[in-house]
Amino acid sequence: MRAWCIEDQQLQLDTLPDLQPGPGEICVQVKAIGVNRADLLQVLGRYPAPPGTDSRIPGLEYAGVVSAVGERVQQRQVGDAVMGLVPGCAYAEQIVTHEREALTVPEGMDFARAATLPEAFLTAYRALFLEGGLQPGQWCLIRPATAGVGLAATQLAAALGARPIGSSRDLSKLDTANDMGLAAQVCEDGTLKAQLDALTDGQGVAVILDMVGPDWNALLGGLRAEGTLVNIGILGGLTTELNLGALLMKRQTLKSMTMRSQPLENRIRMAQVFNDRLAPLFASGRLLPLPLETFPFTDAKAAHDHMAGNDFSGKRVIVVGD
Repeated sequence: MRAWCIEDQQLQLDTLPDLQPGPGEICVQVKAIGVNRADLLQVLGRYPAPPGTDSRIPGLEYAGVVSAVGERVQQRQVGDAVMGLVPGCAYAEQIVTHEREALTVPEGMDFARAATLPEAFLTAYRALFLEGGLQPGQWCLIRPATAGVGLAATQLAAALGARPIGSSRDLSKLDTANDMGLAAQVCEDGTLKAQLDALTDGQGVAVILDMVGPDWNALLGGLRAEGTLVNIGILGGLTTELNLGALLMKRQTLKSMTMRSQPLENRIRMAQVFNDRLAPLFASGRLLPLPLETFPFTDAKAAHDHMAGNDFSGKRVIVVGD
């Protein structure tokens, strides 16, 4: 099989031995690969793969066809159309994964669009609803609502009855999120708390999904008493100073999470969440795949360059084969 490997902080297309599934595992002939910010950071040596994952091959999400099954596999068979979120190694023509963490591609959806789903929607659902405890009718802030997870979070919040507010430093970049169900938008211009107060009658939002950091004092000012801030990214910096007095007075909760380093049991649990709660929403059309730009497998570097440009609201997808 061919795979993109990391060599001296660059992507290099190599030929590696074909993969064989072990007990409980399936081998997938990859048809499409979702590109994520973590892939760019891993190539640069700034986001190492979790222990036990081959660090040479980046890639967190795939869609394709089951090509072989290992012993004791019960839920999958050769020919199944599947997709999934994995700790690494998706930038390849084949990937091996546990049968129970593979998701079924929604009926009628092509592989490129399917590859936009796993990372964005699983991350957004867990952050907003499982960690944040978001309930129907509540306000939530999605910061920013301009990329994959932000767009997925917007759709999920709207579909499940919450009231999503999208943020950006440039409100024109929220056009896609507006089409996906934003209830309101705010500009990160130094007046965030005032804007959130105006929208929520001074109460603040119930949940903040933050992908930027580190200015949490401003965010917590717009978070209601007993609200929850869930951080899943640090694009704005690694360190912050926090007013603990304000945090204590409002009894607020800070959480952080990443999907990549989750143990297998947790990944299987999230796959079940997708099958039980999200798959029906895709089947009914209440959730839609994300806007995408596609790139051929032989030009994965162009996909990375496109993502580094930060000028597209959606997903970059690498298409394998025809």
